[in-house]
Amino acid sequence: MMAGDAIEIEGVVTKCLPGSRFLVTVETGGNKHEFNAYISGKMRKNNIRILEGDSVRVELSQYDLTQGRIVFRDKKKKSPSAEADQSEQSTS
Repeated sequence: MMAGDAIEIEGVVTKCLPGSRFLVTVETGGNKHEFNAYISGKMRKNNIRILEGDSVRVELSQYDLTQGRIVFRDKKKKSPSAEADQSEQSTS
């Protein structure tokens, strides 16, 4: 995939799948789009962990919108459901 062909979009990891793959959900204009994504080589090399509920930046090919590559995990942004889960665990 050439850099010019990639579409960068922000989404939320909704499910961890086997083989270091993730189900990522993107909301655009009220529509939800789900696709499979894998971790980029630099993220894998630097042992950056990705969990359910993390906000991530994903590169998609304009030719195949069903799979993408996770290139960045945003530490500060968490989905509201992930924050609620963490607060429930801390009170238990």
